[in-house]
Amino acid sequence: MTPVLIAGGGIGGLTAALSLHTAGIDAVVVESARRIEPLGVGMNLLSHGVRELTELGLGDDLAALGVATAEHVYCDSSGDQLFAEPRGLDQGYRWPQYSVHRGELHLMLLERVRERLGPDAVRTGTRLLDFTEGPDAVHVRVEDRGTGAVETLDGAALIGADGLHSAVRARLHPDEGPPAWSGHRMWRGVTKLDRPFLTGTSMAVVRDGDASLVVYPIGRDRINWVCLVRVAEPGPLPEGGAVDDHRTAALEDVLPYYESWSMGWLDVPDLLARGDHILEYPMVDRDPLPAWGRGRVTLLGDAAHPMYPAGANGASQAVLDARVLALELARADGDTPAGLAAYEGARVEATTAVVRAGRAMERAGTAIPWNRGSLARMAEMYRQMAADDIAALNGRPSLTPPGRP
Repeated sequence: MTPVLIAGGGIGGLTAALSLHTAGIDAVVVESARRIEPLGVGMNLLSHGVRELTELGLGDDLAALGVATAEHVYCDSSGDQLFAEPRGLDQGYRWPQYSVHRGELHLMLLERVRERLGPDAVRTGTRLLDFTEGPDAVHVRVEDRGTGAVETLDGAALIGADGLHSAVRARLHPDEGPPAWSGHRMWRGVTKLDRPFLTGTSMAVVRDGDASLVVYPIGRDRINWVCLVRVAEPGPLPEGGAVDDHRTAALEDVLPYYESWSMGWLDVPDLLARGDHILEYPMVDRDPLPAWGRGRVTLLGDAAHPMYPAGANGASQAVLDARVLALELARADGDTPAGLAAYEGARVEATTAVVRAGRAMERAGTAIPWNRGSLARMAEMYRQMAADDIAALNGRPSLTPPGRP
């Protein structure tokens, strides 16, 4: 059977491989990196993403890796709590919300793919060069980054899960241009603390003027922190502002914005000063596309719908993409273009709403008064725009194809 080819071995691509395997569809992942390592910092999986990974048999893995986030707390830079809302199980969902280390989640997914699909299911060091579509297959030219050898792989479909700088998206939409910048610089790091803050399962969002801070535990006494500072109006990225997931920054780049913060329950300057390997990013997204692909080629995750981290929703949306993709291809019973069209029909509008909700939440977060009433309205606005409905998630049928385990 001709496999589905997945370009990109990140969280979305690996979840797609697991989902397709569960649906009885062969898959092969081609990943440009020569070695998949536990890189990055913390991230969140919302309850709708956790449901899908749990139904793939990964619930115990998630519980072992992550911290079940119980509340979001909004504060000012003196540490005073202005608004709080429950999350995950405490909010009424049947599945928790987890905060995890991205690299550890990534390696767990890689291990499960190799266990279930075989050791050769993920081909690292394999760069996608181009693709052409035939009547019965898509022909994908790839290069071995170690030897320079070029070969053509045939797939029933090609799924571009290759992130913000997607090579697949660039070939499908060659005139799109660069990502859109929010005007924020963003620094991220992880710090070990001797004691937890607040409940130990709290995510705190703090703001003072143009500077914001998001902090949450990710297990093993580690605190993930994200500093966001508005330095410009939204617009094109400035020269030299390319998005690089591994761009390091110095403490003196970020500390001046936070050195006067005195929160009592958290020493912010000390948190930043003891951070391990500070990373810097411009906060970007892309304008939503009316359609992602064509024929036997489509997109998934950040390649399809990069979004601001305002709603902590990016990874969960990639996981949902993967599950719906597998379901629709299984339903199509061999008519791959029809299955991909049904997948896009189910996901394009939904993810467009999340992208727009993230933009609205980011704009509101810097414009509204930082008080209880405004924060409650902002949280409700995001939930409504992103269609984050507890009853709908708890009550809808599984995305596992009927008859599959």
